[in-house]
Amino acid sequence: MAHDINLNPENGFGIDHLPLGIALGSRPNEGHVVTRIDQFVLDLAQLTDLGFDLGVDARVLCGQYLNSLMGLGHESMAILRERVGDLLVADHLDNRVISAIQPVESVRLGLPIAITNYVDFYSSLQHATNLGRLFRPNGDPLTPNWRHLPIGYHGRSSTIVVSGTQVRRPRGLRLIDDEPVFGPSTRLDIEAEVGFVIGKPSQLGTSVTTAEFFDYVAGVVLVNDWSARDIQSFESVPLGPFLGKSFLTSISAWVTPLEALARARTTPVLQNPSPTGYLVDHDPWNLALDLEIELNGSLLSHPPFASTYWTPGQQLAHQTVNGADVRVGDLFASGTVSGPAPDQFGSLIELTDAGTKSLTLGDGTHRSFLEDGDTAIIRASAPSLNGGRLCLGEVSGTVLPPT
Repeated sequence: MAHDINLNPENGFGIDHLPLGIALGSRPNEGHVVTRIDQFVLDLAQLTDLGFDLGVDARVLCGQYLNSLMGLGHESMAILRERVGDLLVADHLDNRVISAIQPVESVRLGLPIAITNYVDFYSSLQHATNLGRLFRPNGDPLTPNWRHLPIGYHGRSSTIVVSGTQVRRPRGLRLIDDEPVFGPSTRLDIEAEVGFVIGKPSQLGTSVTTAEFFDYVAGVVLVNDWSARDIQSFESVPLGPFLGKSFLTSISAWVTPLEALARARTTPVLQNPSPTGYLVDHDPWNLALDLEIELNGSLLSHPPFASTYWTPGQQLAHQTVNGADVRVGDLFASGTVSGPAPDQFGSLIELTDAGTKSLTLGDGTHRSFLEDGDTAIIRASAPSLNGGRLCLGEVSGTVLPPT
């Protein structure tokens, strides 16, 4: 197999990336930590069984989730990445390394983290403005608090699933001719988001500052926070999202370590008014992630994450400022990412003006919202450490009819 392995791939999964995932075994609760290189998967747990010292306790490389490994912190992660990279750049791959490599299509990947809590934010100014114009056409599209704090809500961690899991169309109450009617959602939507995985716990009653983001966050995943717009719009006055969101959230199978995104840091957008004290970042940054939304093979849009108004560091600071703690495995997501151009919107409700117009797909069919059988895929790329591009693990899902 060695001659088939490209050790300097241009497909976004090079040695300077090394995302982490979980390869599921044949028995329940059996799994190994793996990384991806080009179109192959390298089993890190198998490497330790074969005698390689990867700089971390071999026990954290066996199991169903990445939580124990991420909880070791960035210093251990850096050592692991360095030692794995050294094995892959050797002039001649050790036969033991070759034996731990499989084609990616032959590996069954699981949910990479055991998610303890989930928070979803509303951090894109363009997305909030677009939805405000649709829902409040005669008023200010932004609520009075929007520019003062990162608005968010707690989601349901038990319904977060790995990419590729099918999406059952949810049912609930929605308005038809001004009357509440129970039935399947007819306005099922996607939301292109970026998620951040906590790798260090904080203490209850304390808060995490914007400057401590890199101490607490281990890596990044792509998120599709599926949304039943009709159910959500009826239930969201006055408390906000509930059943319209909690039925399913999909994340990518690969977690990109923060170490791999050092070159992706970029200057954030200007915030006006200036944020209050706990939201001030004295070294402000965002990530230059370029997202893509694909529906049934047709590219719909390419939202730029760097355009988000509230940064990841501010999102973390805000969710802990009241003393709420975070735990290893917590996930917080950016909310829908939308840029200023129409082909940069991150949801169908924006792309179709709340369903008043339809999109024409490559096969000639038309969509305003998702239909049964549709497959949505969210991808993203970013500057890599070697000056090229890395690709985050994609997140996909196919819609099934309601039960």
